[in-house]
Amino acid sequence: MIIVMQSSSTPEDTQRVIDRVEALGYQARPDTGEERTVIGVIGDDRPIDPDQIRSLQGVDKVMPILAPYKLASRDFRPKNTIIKVLESTFGGTEIPVMAGPCSVEDRDSTFAIAETLQSFGVKILRGGAFKPRTSPYSFQGLGEPGLQILAEVRERYGMAVVTEVMTSEEVGLCDEYVDILQIGTRNMQNYRLLEAVGKTRTPVLLKRGMSGTIEELLLAAEYILAGGNEQVMICERGIRTYETATRSTFDVNAVPVLKLLTHLPVIVDPSHATGRRDLVDPISRAAVAAGADGLIIEVHADPAAAISDGAQSLPPEQFAELLKSVDRVAQAVDRSLDLATVTA
Repeated sequence: MIIVMQSSSTPEDTQRVIDRVEALGYQARPDTGEERTVIGVIGDDRPIDPDQIRSLQGVDKVMPILAPYKLASRDFRPKNTIIKVLESTFGGTEIPVMAGPCSVEDRDSTFAIAETLQSFGVKILRGGAFKPRTSPYSFQGLGEPGLQILAEVRERYGMAVVTEVMTSEEVGLCDEYVDILQIGTRNMQNYRLLEAVGKTRTPVLLKRGMSGTIEELLLAAEYILAGGNEQVMICERGIRTYETATRSTFDVNAVPVLKLLTHLPVIVDPSHATGRRDLVDPISRAAVAAGADGLIIEVHADPAAAISDGAQSLPPEQFAELLKSVDRVAQAVDRSLDLATVTA
């Protein structure tokens, strides 16, 4: 349930309500808005007698949250959650673009693509240090040396960095080096991992499982939110269907549906959604038109030589054209890409 405090209520009134909720064995999550405070009540499914709360001083009304995901629901927080990552903002009118290679392959190539992307105005570099692969014989990533390379990129170019974390044991290590922790599609329902990133205060990019429903995605986000980390972004990256023309099927419906159901920023990964570089541009445009709050795109200086995901990686010149075409769509829906001003 959610408890809506009166606009005239005091901090002491709010604390009394929190104390009562916790005395009943539940967790209270206050969300202070411009006009009033809303308190989310989470815990097991035992019903609370609303009269025990409604009679407290400063309480305006007590309302049930019907969705199984409480903290992720727009019932709990009607306004968009805004997440700041260095110079970028997710959830506002500007649309950040995260770009870079699938894998951190070596220091020189990572620095080279970071410099190129920075020249396009990109503020966030993506790159995998740990790579979950279908085959155990495929390249699995550089591990901590890859994280160190990403941290060097941030130091030299001032770019934020995002990388995937695969196990709960790796969360502390990755958290030392990067600005956004990514939960990949295969780990969407790895609940121990979700709980571990929920204990951090680092922004989390949670990807939809390849066979996950929208409700399951939001419940996965709920694990992170329930742990105390409110900086969660959810990512549509394509789902598995009977169609084989593309790597995955981009669920464009998911973007506006998620925007209706949750206050969390919605990101789209057109690279994994299609697996084809010739489709990344049109799917990026469709995502922005549908209301996406950010894009994460694979870019490689020489896709043919990429260790992983070369077929869906854009060469820099094609990525530069994508930024122009996507920004035109963004302008048409009263938004814009969040790109740094590049000076000669």
